Amino acid sequence: MIRVNSTARAAAIVTLVVVALLGSAYVLGRSLVPEQPRRHATGATTNGDEPHYADQLPPEPSGTPSASQSTGPTEAGQDGSGRDASGDRLFGAQTGTGNERLALTFDDGPDPRYTPQVLAALREYDVKATFCVVGENAQNHPDLIQAIVADGHTLCNHSWHHDVSLGNRSTDQIRADLLRTNAAIRAAAPEAPIVWYRQPGGAWTYPVVSVARQLGMTPLHWSVDPSDWQAPGAGKIAATVSTQVGPGSVVLLHDAGGDRQGTVDALRRILPELSTHFELEALPTDPT
Repeated sequence: MIRVNSTARAAAIVTLVVVALLGSAYVLGRSLVPEQPRRHATGATTNGDEPHYADQLPPEPSGTPSASQSTGPTEAGQDGSGRDASGDRLFGAQTGTGNERLALTFDDGPDPRYTPQVLAALREYDVKATFCVVGENAQNHPDLIQAIVADGHTLCNHSWHHDVSLGNRSTDQIRADLLRTNAAIRAAAPEAPIVWYRQPGGAWTYPVVSVARQLGMTPLHWSVDPSDWQAPGAGKIAATVSTQVGPGSVVLLHDAGGDRQGTVDALRRILPELSTHFELEALPTDPT
């Protein structure tokens, strides 16, 4: 009877030891398996009646940037990231007018809903501006390109499809994109000079600056950005422009790429004030 009890007790002890060892092995194994990243769903809403450029921010570069890969500023700190807009990241892109005058610039058009409203407001206050147009929009709305030129405004190449990563492509691809855009503009306005280029997202790189210059265009950045592409409302857009402009400023605004009614409404608020304190100019067509 004593032997049976001893045998049962021994078996129980062995069982507990085995269970403990198996539990330890399981915990150790789990700790060696890397945790899988959680997936988050993303989405975007667009209006099917017009193009939207929600990709104002260039993709984060992998690794250390080189001379051909910029971590330059974007359109909201592009045109958004709050990155430093120091000159060494602009690769020579121009940020001011070079004189005491103020320049209003409008990106991403032309757009059949908003561009005519912008033109009407500028005409009312006898202000000339610069329109940085997207090639596919110029091709789709040649009448608006003609209206911009007829009112005495300056045209600027803003790439064919608002490609913020264009500067990271080969020089041949960059050149083809810029030439295609110029061709669409000239198909609508054959005599219009195109001597400015603005990189979508402000994502400047040495190759895109170099190609633009080779094609006779000066790279154009900005110095005042109210982030109107985020549609913050007319009040905020107007307040930002009014408090940040100064002599020689280049102001970044948008007449396409989304809902731009706030920009149009803000424009009617700021034009009387700006016209009183500054001479507003269209950027010259012979900057050199």
